[in-house]
Amino acid sequence: MAEIGIGILGGGYMGKAHAVAMSAVGAIFDTALKPRLEMVCATTPQSAERYRAAYGFARATDDWRVLVNDQRVEAIVIATPQETHREIAEAAFKLGKPVFCEKPLGASLEDSAAMVAATEAAGVVNMVGFNYIRTPASQFARQLIADGEIGDITWFRGEHTEDFYAEPEAPATWRTTGMANGTMGDLAPHMINGALALMGPVARVMGVYETVHTTRPGGTVTNDDHAQMMCRFENGAMGQMYFSRVATGRKMGYAYEISGTKGAIRFDQEDQNALWLYRMDGPEATRGFTKILTGPAHPDYAPFCQGPGHGTGYQDQIIIEAKDFLTAIDAGKPLWPSFRDGHEVNRVIAATLASADAGAWKDINDF
Repeated sequence: MAEIGIGILGGGYMGKAHAVAMSAVGAIFDTALKPRLEMVCATTPQSAERYRAAYGFARATDDWRVLVNDQRVEAIVIATPQETHREIAEAAFKLGKPVFCEKPLGASLEDSAAMVAATEAAGVVNMVGFNYIRTPASQFARQLIADGEIGDITWFRGEHTEDFYAEPEAPATWRTTGMANGTMGDLAPHMINGALALMGPVARVMGVYETVHTTRPGGTVTNDDHAQMMCRFENGAMGQMYFSRVATGRKMGYAYEISGTKGAIRFDQEDQNALWLYRMDGPEATRGFTKILTGPAHPDYAPFCQGPGHGTGYQDQIIIEAKDFLTAIDAGKPLWPSFRDGHEVNRVIAATLASADAGAWKDINDF
Protein backbone atom coordinates (compact mmCIF):
# COMPACT_ATOMS: atom_id res chain seq x y z
CA MET A 1 0.00 0.00 0.00
CA ALA A 2 1.77 3.14 -1.24
CA GLU A 3 1.58 6.57 0.33
CA ILE A 4 1.58 9.76 -1.69
CA GLY A 5 2.48 13.18 -0.29
CA ILE A 6 -0.17 15.80 -1.02
CA GLY A 7 0.47 19.53 -1.17
CA ILE A 8 -2.51 21.89 -1.18
CA LEU A 9 -2.21 25.51 -2.22
CA GLY A 10 -4.90 27.52 -0.44
CA GLY A 11 -6.37 26.75 2.93
CA GLY A 12 -9.70 28.54 2.77
CA TYR A 13 -13.09 27.25 1.62
CA MET A 14 -11.89 24.84 -1.08
CA GLY A 15 -8.51 24.18 0.51
CA LYS A 16 -10.28 22.85 3.59
CA ALA A 17 -12.65 20.74 1.48
CA HIS A 18 -9.73 19.12 -0.35
CA ALA A 19 -7.77 18.55 2.86
CA VAL A 20 -10.77 16.80 4.43
CA ALA A 21 -11.28 14.77 1.25
CA MET A 22 -7.67 13.62 1.13
CA SER A 23 -7.87 12.62 4.80
CA ALA A 24 -10.99 10.50 4.20
CA VAL A 25 -10.71 9.12 0.68
CA GLY A 26 -8.43 6.17 1.43
CA ALA A 27 -10.77 4.77 4.06
CA ILE A 28 -13.95 5.35 2.05
CA PHE A 29 -12.79 4.07 -1.33
CA ASP A 30 -9.81 1.92 -0.27
CA THR A 31 -7.66 3.61 -2.91
CA ALA A 32 -4.38 2.01 -3.96
CA LEU A 33 -2.61 5.26 -3.08
CA LYS A 34 -3.06 6.58 0.46
CA PRO A 35 -2.75 10.36 0.71
CA ARG A 36 -0.45 11.92 3.27
CA LEU A 37 -1.12 15.59 4.04
CA GLU A 38 2.42 16.83 3.56
CA MET A 39 2.26 20.60 3.15
CA VAL A 40 -0.25 23.46 2.92
CA CYS A 41 0.44 26.90 1.48
CA ALA A 42 -1.40 30.11 2.39
CA THR A 43 -0.77 33.84 1.95
CA THR A 44 0.91 34.44 5.32
CA PRO A 45 3.01 32.29 7.66
CA GLN A 46 0.35 32.73 10.35
CA SER A 47 -2.56 31.53 8.22
CA ALA A 48 -0.51 28.68 6.78
CA GLU A 49 0.38 27.46 10.27
CA ARG A 50 -3.25 27.78 11.34
CA TYR A 51 -4.39 25.60 8.45
CA ARG A 52 -1.59 23.11 9.09
CA ALA A 53 -2.68 22.62 12.68
CA ALA A 54 -6.40 22.52 11.86
CA TYR A 55 -6.25 20.09 8.94
CA GLY A 56 -3.37 17.84 10.00
CA PHE A 57 -0.61 18.72 7.52
CA ALA A 58 2.98 17.89 8.42
CA ARG A 59 4.30 21.30 7.33
CA ALA A 60 3.21 24.76 6.17
CA THR A 61 4.57 27.57 3.99
CA ASP A 62 3.55 30.93 2.59
CA ASP A 63 5.56 30.43 -0.63
CA TRP A 64 3.97 28.26 -3.31
CA ARG A 65 7.39 27.59 -4.86
CA VAL A 66 8.55 25.94 -1.66
CA LEU A 67 5.57 23.59 -1.75
CA VAL A 68 5.84 22.75 -5.45
CA ASN A 69 9.59 22.05 -5.26
CA ASP A 70 9.48 20.01 -2.06
CA GLN A 71 10.52 16.39 -2.71
CA ARG A 72 7.99 14.99 -0.24
CA VAL A 73 5.14 16.74 -2.07
CA GLU A 74 4.35 14.28 -4.84
CA ALA A 75 0.96 15.57 -6.05
CA ILE A 76 -0.50 19.06 -5.94
CA VAL A 77 -3.98 20.51 -5.44
CA ILE A 78 -4.43 24.11 -6.58
CA ALA A 79 -7.20 25.89 -4.67
CA THR A 80 -6.01 29.46 -5.16
CA PRO A 81 -7.39 32.38 -7.25
CA GLN A 82 -7.58 31.83 -11.02
CA GLU A 83 -4.78 34.25 -11.88
CA THR A 84 -2.29 32.02 -10.01
CA HIS A 85 -3.23 28.71 -11.64
CA ARG A 86 -1.05 28.82 -14.74
CA GLU A 87 2.30 29.62 -13.13
CA ILE A 88 1.84 27.03 -10.39
CA ALA A 89 0.70 24.27 -12.75
CA GLU A 90 3.49 24.90 -15.25
CA ALA A 91 6.09 24.73 -12.48
CA ALA A 92 4.63 21.47 -11.19
CA PHE A 93 4.51 19.86 -14.62
CA LYS A 94 8.20 20.66 -15.20
CA LEU A 95 8.89 18.52 -12.14
CA GLY A 96 6.57 15.75 -13.37
CA LYS A 97 4.09 16.23 -10.53
CA PRO A 98 0.36 15.49 -11.02
CA VAL A 99 -1.93 18.49 -10.57
CA PHE A 100 -5.56 18.82 -9.57
CA CYS A 101 -6.74 22.40 -10.24
CA GLU A 102 -9.96 23.97 -9.07
CA LYS A 103 -12.22 25.45 -11.74
CA PRO A 104 -12.15 27.62 -13.73
CA LEU A 105 -8.87 26.54 -15.31
CA GLY A 106 -6.81 29.74 -15.20
CA ALA A 107 -7.99 33.32 -15.52
CA SER A 108 -8.34 33.36 -19.31
CA LEU A 109 -8.62 31.24 -22.42
CA GLU A 110 -4.92 31.89 -23.05
CA ASP A 111 -4.08 30.55 -19.58
CA SER A 112 -6.04 27.33 -19.97
CA ALA A 113 -4.62 26.69 -23.46
CA ALA A 114 -1.10 27.08 -22.08
CA MET A 115 -1.88 24.78 -19.15
CA VAL A 116 -3.20 22.08 -21.50
CA ALA A 117 -0.10 22.39 -23.66
CA ALA A 118 2.18 22.17 -20.62
CA THR A 119 0.60 19.03 -19.19
CA GLU A 120 0.35 17.24 -22.51
CA ALA A 121 3.98 18.06 -23.34
CA ALA A 122 5.05 16.71 -19.94
CA GLY A 123 2.72 13.71 -20.06
CA VAL A 124 1.65 14.33 -16.45
CA VAL A 125 -1.68 13.39 -14.86
CA ASN A 126 -4.02 16.36 -14.54
CA MET A 127 -7.60 16.98 -13.43
CA VAL A 128 -9.88 19.99 -13.04
CA GLY A 129 -12.40 20.38 -10.23
CA PHE A 130 -16.01 20.15 -11.36
CA ASN A 131 -17.59 18.50 -8.36
CA TYR A 132 -21.36 18.85 -8.94
CA ILE A 133 -21.49 16.57 -11.96
CA ARG A 134 -20.00 13.84 -9.74
CA THR A 135 -23.08 13.31 -7.57
CA PRO A 136 -24.37 9.72 -7.84
CA ALA A 137 -27.59 11.11 -9.36
CA SER A 138 -25.84 13.04 -12.15
CA GLN A 139 -23.47 10.16 -12.84
CA PHE A 140 -26.55 7.96 -13.21
CA ALA A 141 -28.13 10.53 -15.55
CA ARG A 142 -25.04 10.29 -17.77
CA GLN A 143 -25.42 6.50 -17.82
CA LEU A 144 -29.10 6.67 -18.74
CA ILE A 145 -28.39 9.04 -21.63
CA ALA A 146 -25.42 7.01 -22.89
CA ASP A 147 -27.50 3.83 -22.77
CA GLY A 148 -30.27 5.44 -24.85
CA GLU A 149 -32.87 5.17 -22.09
CA ILE A 150 -34.54 8.45 -23.08
CA GLY A 151 -33.87 8.08 -26.81
CA ASP A 152 -32.27 10.70 -29.04
CA ILE A 153 -31.75 13.94 -27.12
CA THR A 154 -33.68 16.90 -28.51
CA TRP A 155 -33.40 19.65 -25.86
CA PHE A 156 -31.37 20.72 -22.82
CA ARG A 157 -32.01 23.39 -20.20
CA GLY A 158 -29.44 24.07 -17.51
CA GLU A 159 -28.90 26.66 -14.80
CA HIS A 160 -26.53 27.52 -12.01
CA THR A 161 -28.35 30.05 -9.88
CA GLU A 162 -27.60 31.37 -6.41
CA ASP A 163 -28.62 34.48 -4.47
CA PHE A 164 -25.52 35.48 -2.52
CA TYR A 165 -25.58 38.90 -4.25
CA ALA A 166 -29.36 39.32 -4.52
CA GLU A 167 -29.28 41.96 -1.76
CA PRO A 168 -28.39 45.32 -3.44
CA GLU A 169 -26.69 46.54 -0.27
CA ALA A 170 -24.30 43.59 -0.03
CA PRO A 171 -20.82 45.15 -0.06
CA ALA A 172 -18.43 45.14 -2.97
CA THR A 173 -15.62 42.57 -2.66
CA TRP A 174 -13.08 40.90 -4.95
CA ARG A 175 -16.03 38.95 -6.40
CA THR A 176 -17.45 42.16 -7.90
CA THR A 177 -14.23 43.09 -9.73
CA GLY A 178 -13.07 41.63 -13.05
CA MET A 179 -14.92 39.30 -15.42
CA ALA A 180 -12.98 36.27 -14.17
CA ASN A 181 -14.77 36.70 -10.82
CA GLY A 182 -18.23 37.43 -12.22
CA THR A 183 -21.06 34.99 -12.81
CA MET A 184 -19.70 33.81 -16.17
CA GLY A 185 -16.31 33.22 -14.57
CA ASP A 186 -17.52 31.74 -11.29
CA LEU A 187 -20.85 29.91 -11.63
CA ALA A 188 -21.23 29.29 -15.37
CA PRO A 189 -18.28 26.87 -15.64
CA HIS A 190 -20.02 24.27 -13.48
CA MET A 191 -23.19 24.08 -15.59
CA ILE A 192 -21.32 24.37 -18.89
CA ASN A 193 -19.19 21.44 -17.79
CA GLY A 194 -22.36 19.59 -16.82
CA ALA A 195 -23.88 20.26 -20.22
CA LEU A 196 -20.76 19.00 -21.99
CA ALA A 197 -20.76 15.86 -19.83
CA LEU A 198 -24.44 15.11 -20.42
CA MET A 199 -24.89 16.34 -23.98
CA GLY A 200 -21.50 16.39 -25.65
CA PRO A 201 -19.76 19.33 -27.35
CA VAL A 202 -21.40 22.69 -27.97
CA ALA A 203 -21.22 23.92 -31.56
CA ARG A 204 -22.62 27.48 -31.42
CA VAL A 205 -23.78 29.97 -28.81
CA MET A 206 -25.74 33.20 -28.52
CA GLY A 207 -25.26 34.97 -25.21
CA VAL A 208 -26.12 38.02 -23.15
CA TYR A 209 -24.87 39.17 -19.74
CA GLU A 210 -25.86 41.98 -17.40
CA THR A 211 -24.84 43.77 -14.23
CA VAL A 212 -28.02 44.21 -12.19
CA HIS A 213 -26.50 46.23 -9.33
CA THR A 214 -23.81 48.45 -10.85
CA THR A 215 -22.72 49.92 -7.52
CA ARG A 216 -22.49 48.43 -4.05
CA PRO A 217 -21.33 49.80 -0.72
CA GLY A 218 -17.59 50.19 -1.08
CA GLY A 219 -17.24 50.23 -4.85
CA THR A 220 -18.38 49.89 -8.45
CA VAL A 221 -19.27 46.45 -9.83
CA THR A 222 -17.18 45.65 -12.91
CA ASN A 223 -18.50 42.20 -13.77
CA ASP A 224 -21.76 40.38 -14.52
CA ASP A 225 -24.52 39.49 -12.05
CA HIS A 226 -26.33 37.14 -14.40
CA ALA A 227 -26.11 35.81 -17.94
CA GLN A 228 -27.91 33.50 -20.31
CA MET A 229 -27.17 31.70 -23.53
CA MET A 230 -28.86 29.76 -26.27
CA CYS A 231 -26.79 27.02 -27.80
CA ARG A 232 -26.77 24.32 -30.43
CA PHE A 233 -24.99 21.11 -29.50
CA GLU A 234 -22.96 19.15 -32.04
CA ASN A 235 -25.51 16.32 -31.77
CA GLY A 236 -28.13 18.73 -33.15
CA ALA A 237 -30.05 19.32 -29.92
CA MET A 238 -31.15 22.82 -28.90
CA GLY A 239 -30.16 24.16 -25.52
CA GLN A 240 -30.35 27.09 -23.17
CA MET A 241 -28.52 27.95 -19.95
CA TYR A 242 -28.91 30.64 -17.29
CA PHE A 243 -26.41 31.66 -14.63
CA SER A 244 -27.04 34.06 -11.76
CA ARG A 245 -25.72 35.22 -8.39
CA VAL A 246 -28.82 37.41 -7.89
CA ALA A 247 -31.50 34.70 -8.27
CA THR A 248 -33.49 35.49 -5.15
CA GLY A 249 -34.33 32.34 -3.20
CA ARG A 250 -31.91 30.05 -5.02
CA LYS A 251 -29.12 28.66 -2.83
CA MET A 252 -27.57 25.92 -4.96
CA GLY A 253 -29.58 26.03 -8.14
CA TYR A 254 -27.47 23.68 -10.26
CA ALA A 255 -30.32 22.15 -12.21
CA TYR A 256 -31.05 20.67 -15.61
CA GLU A 257 -33.85 19.21 -17.74
CA ILE A 258 -33.19 16.97 -20.72
CA SER A 259 -35.79 15.86 -23.26
CA GLY A 260 -35.41 12.86 -25.54
CA THR A 261 -37.54 10.97 -28.03
CA LYS A 262 -38.32 8.25 -25.46
CA GLY A 263 -38.26 10.10 -22.17
CA ALA A 264 -36.87 12.93 -20.07
CA ILE A 265 -34.66 13.64 -17.04
CA ARG A 266 -34.82 16.38 -14.38
CA PHE A 267 -32.31 17.17 -11.63
CA ASP A 268 -31.87 19.91 -9.02
CA GLN A 269 -28.77 20.11 -6.83
CA GLU A 270 -30.84 21.44 -3.92
CA ASP A 271 -32.22 17.89 -3.81
CA GLN A 272 -29.01 16.20 -4.89
CA ASN A 273 -29.97 12.69 -3.86
CA ALA A 274 -32.92 12.45 -6.26
CA LEU A 275 -33.22 12.13 -10.03
CA TRP A 276 -36.53 12.45 -11.86
CA LEU A 277 -37.00 10.12 -14.83
CA TYR A 278 -39.87 10.01 -17.33
CA ARG A 279 -40.24 7.05 -19.69
CA MET A 280 -42.66 7.36 -22.58
CA ASP A 281 -44.07 3.87 -22.36
CA GLY A 282 -47.08 2.13 -20.86
CA PRO A 283 -50.62 3.52 -20.71
CA GLU A 284 -50.92 7.31 -20.90
CA ALA A 285 -52.97 7.32 -17.72
CA THR A 286 -50.05 5.99 -15.65
CA ARG A 287 -47.19 7.89 -17.23
CA GLY A 288 -45.35 10.47 -15.18
CA PHE A 289 -41.98 11.43 -13.75
CA THR A 290 -40.61 8.88 -11.28
CA LYS A 291 -38.49 10.13 -8.39
CA ILE A 292 -35.43 7.92 -8.07
CA LEU A 293 -33.68 8.15 -4.71
CA THR A 294 -29.97 7.42 -5.02
CA GLY A 295 -28.58 4.36 -3.24
CA PRO A 296 -25.88 1.68 -3.47
CA ALA A 297 -27.02 0.77 -7.00
CA HIS A 298 -25.84 4.17 -8.27
CA PRO A 299 -22.26 5.27 -9.08
CA ASP A 300 -19.93 6.08 -6.16
CA TYR A 301 -22.70 5.84 -3.54
CA ALA A 302 -22.09 2.52 -1.77
CA PRO A 303 -18.68 3.41 -0.28
CA PHE A 304 -20.39 6.17 1.71
CA CYS A 305 -23.55 4.40 2.85
CA GLN A 306 -25.34 1.07 2.44
CA GLY A 307 -28.81 2.59 2.83
CA PRO A 308 -30.79 3.70 -0.24
CA GLY A 309 -32.21 7.18 0.20
CA HIS A 310 -29.89 8.08 3.08
CA GLY A 311 -28.01 10.40 0.76
CA THR A 312 -24.61 11.96 0.14
CA GLY A 313 -23.56 15.59 0.57
CA TYR A 314 -21.29 18.33 -0.75
CA GLN A 315 -18.12 17.08 0.94
CA ASP A 316 -18.72 13.64 -0.53
CA GLN A 317 -18.47 15.15 -4.03
CA ILE A 318 -14.98 16.38 -3.19
CA ILE A 319 -14.04 12.96 -1.82
CA ILE A 320 -15.17 11.40 -5.12
CA GLU A 321 -12.92 13.90 -6.92
CA ALA A 322 -10.00 12.87 -4.71
CA LYS A 323 -10.66 9.21 -5.50
CA ASP A 324 -10.65 9.94 -9.23
CA PHE A 325 -7.42 11.96 -8.96
CA LEU A 326 -5.62 9.23 -7.02
CA THR A 327 -6.93 6.59 -9.44
CA ALA A 328 -5.57 8.61 -12.36
CA ILE A 329 -2.16 8.94 -10.69
CA ASP A 330 -2.04 5.22 -9.96
CA ALA A 331 -2.97 4.40 -13.57
CA GLY A 332 -0.58 6.99 -14.96
CA LYS A 333 -3.13 8.65 -17.21
CA PRO A 334 -5.73 11.41 -16.83
CA LEU A 335 -9.36 10.68 -16.06
CA TRP A 336 -12.29 12.96 -16.94
CA PRO A 337 -12.38 15.90 -16.47
CA SER A 338 -8.84 16.68 -17.56
CA PHE A 339 -7.30 20.08 -18.19
CA ARG A 340 -8.42 19.75 -21.80
CA ASP A 341 -12.02 19.39 -20.59
CA GLY A 342 -11.54 22.51 -18.46
CA HIS A 343 -10.21 24.35 -21.48
CA GLU A 344 -13.30 23.32 -23.47
CA VAL A 345 -15.47 24.99 -20.82
CA ASN A 346 -13.39 28.15 -21.16
CA ARG A 347 -13.88 28.09 -24.93
CA VAL A 348 -17.65 28.05 -24.49
CA ILE A 349 -17.42 30.94 -22.00
CA ALA A 350 -15.20 32.99 -24.32
CA ALA A 351 -17.57 32.40 -27.24
CA THR A 352 -20.58 33.37 -25.11
CA LEU A 353 -19.02 36.63 -23.95
CA ALA A 354 -17.94 37.45 -27.50
CA SER A 355 -21.45 36.69 -28.74
CA ALA A 356 -22.95 39.02 -26.13
CA ASP A 357 -20.59 41.83 -27.10
CA ALA A 358 -21.27 41.36 -30.82
CA GLY A 359 -24.99 40.59 -30.56
CA ALA A 360 -24.51 37.59 -32.86
CA TRP A 361 -24.14 33.82 -32.81
CA LYS A 362 -20.57 32.56 -32.41
CA ASP A 363 -19.03 29.20 -33.37
CA ILE A 364 -17.03 27.49 -30.63
CA ASN A 365 -14.41 26.38 -33.15
CA ASP A 366 -13.41 30.02 -33.63
CA PHE A 367 -12.09 30.11 -30.06
